[in-house]
Amino acid sequence: MLADAIVVVHFLIVLFVLAGVPLVYLGVVVHWAWVRRWHWRLLHLSAILFIAAESLLGIACPLTVWEYGLRGQQSTRGFVERWVDGILFYDAPPWVFTVAYVAFCRARSRHLDRSATDWGKGHDG
Repeated sequence: MLADAIVVVHFLIVLFVLAGVPLVYLGVVVHWAWVRRWHWRLLHLSAILFIAAESLLGIACPLTVWEYGLRGQQSTRGFVERWVDGILFYDAPPWVFTVAYVAFCRARSRHLDRSATDWGKGHDG
């Protein structure tokens, strides 16, 4: 049961990382203040950087390791690799996911508005 809860949390983190960028663009168009809050941006970029670093260093995601441990399994595939394989029936080598993570991280980093005035907009207080 705990392993299933870890899968749900893991899925929500993946959803947060993947949906975060389009939500920022949409939020700019419809004037959502929260997309400009530096707390949210920092959390989103930190999650992307963590995932890219794990992949570059060849480190298994702690959530994946924990889930597999609870299920009494071992695997060389990560969470995203397992689900992509399960959904698309496509077996990609781990380096493909590493390239995708790093490319996504670079794309997100380039679009992060670093101006000091913008970082303060929309803050609580």
